[in-house]
This record gives sequence, structure tokens and C-alpha cells, in this order.
Amino acid sequence: MLNPIKMLKVIALCLTAQLWGNAHAADTISVAGKYIEKPMKVMVALPSSYDRGDTPSKFPTIYLLNGHGGDYRNWSQIVDIDSVATAMNAIVVCPSGRNSWYWDSPVVPGMQMESFIIKELVPEIDRRYRTRTDAAGRAITGLSMGGHGGLWLGMRHPDVFGTAGSTSGGVDIRPFPESWHMADFLGKRDEFPERWDSHTVINLVDSIQPGKPNIIFDCGTDDFFYEVNCQLDKALNDRKIPHRFLTAPGGHWNGYWRKSIHPQLEFFRRAFNGTLDI
Repeated sequence: MLNPIKMLKVIALCLTAQLWGNAHAADTISVAGKYIEKPMKVMVALPSSYDRGDTPSKFPTIYLLNGHGGDYRNWSQIVDIDSVATAMNAIVVCPSGRNSWYWDSPVVPGMQMESFIIKELVPEIDRRYRTRTDAAGRAITGLSMGGHGGLWLGMRHPDVFGTAGSTSGGVDIRPFPESWHMADFLGKRDEFPERWDSHTVINLVDSIQPGKPNIIFDCGTDDFFYEVNCQLDKALNDRKIPHRFLTAPGGHWNGYWRKSIHPQLEFFRRAFNGTLDI
């Protein structure tokens, strides 16, 4: 765990990325699939180097997942994703989570979000854009519900996402059985306790291997998800799974995420470049 002072120093260095210029305005595309009931709007930001002939022909991708109640515009209201794409020399993809918690719902047939992202969205992004198609060239993270989604999808699909993160993520859903419409997609916890156990990030720890994926997550010390994030950190340490866990003063709000995303982006950059040392 990094202490708050060290984290703030990292943030100060990474915030300069927002000052880099950009030539592309983010695209909004529509992606349909058999796993969701209607097409999804997805925001895609390209780096300013995308059209230059002297740049790599293939670009890494960063998937940013929104929180509960948000959509594909969520992250663009927190940071300038065009500038992030340019600073990272990567393609940034922002889908719409539709309050799904990024599971395949065993209750709602038209809400198979995990399958949609893995089997339809990622291949469609790779088809439309010049992406690296190796797992080492993809990273995924998100905020709150999207933080759960980033680790859920990354831990379950390390062959797709080589690096996974979470900021203020609900990494153990079980203490919150009445919140955020989770019961609508899983059924009530007291009726389906095993289902809730099998759909929470913290219970994936025993199934993953070191470095598959690379893991980074953070949470503010004033956040209602702080304790479950500390428990995830402990579970990973107990299993000797290398990871990075950051904390700093802050709550569950945009001001915290506006800062917290930058250490994760630097982590992703090093993963893409093969220079990551956890």
C-alpha cells in the first residue's frame, strides 16, 4: 500500500498528462450484440498520433467503465479522455454499464454484460480501430460499480485484459444486499447466497495466478467501500498475488476519481511498455 504522501506525488506527476494536446474529438459509436437487449453507445477517444505515419501501426486500448447510474459519458465528465488518449498514446473505450455490475445476469436474459464486453465489444473495437490484440496491450478499470467490473472482467479474462484496475470499487458486494439494484440482476441475497458469493470480486482471488492480470486498485479513506478494498488487499497479500493498492484521503465522488485515475494510467503505460515492476 502506498502512503497518501507518495500517492499525491505520483498524482502530481501524472496530472501533467492532461495538458498534452489532442487532435481527435472522441467518437460515439453504437455496438449491437446478442447478449444485450438493445445496441450500446460507446465513446472512443483516439490519440493525436493515430493518423500520423511515424507512429506505431497498432495502439493499446484502455477500457474505462462507468459507475451505477452512469453511462458512456461518465468518464468524459471527470477527465478529458481525448487528452488521456494522447498522453497514453492509446485508444480509450468507454462503454455503458447499464447498472449491470458487469456480470452475466442469471435473472435477466438481456443483461449478459460480461459476455457482451468480452465476446462482442472487444472484437468490434479491434475490428474498427488499429488496436493491439494481445492481452498485454489491453487494460481495464472503472469507478465504483465500474471498479468491480474492471477487476471482475480482468480477473476472469486475463487472456483478454493483461492489466486490470479499480477506483473506489465495490469489490465485495455482499455487505450491500439492498443497494444499487444488484438484487434485480442476481436475485435477493437471502434467497440466493451462493449466487452472491460467486459474483463478487473478492472471491475470485483464489482462482487467479500472479500477474494474470496485473492488478492495481485504490480507494479513498472516507469511502464507504474503503473497508472492502482493504479486505481485498489482505486477501491478495495472503495469496502472495503481486498488486498495487493505493489509498488517500477522499470519498466516493468525482473529485477523488479525477486524481485517482492518473496513477492507474501510469501503471497501464508501464504494463503496455513491458516495464512494469509491482
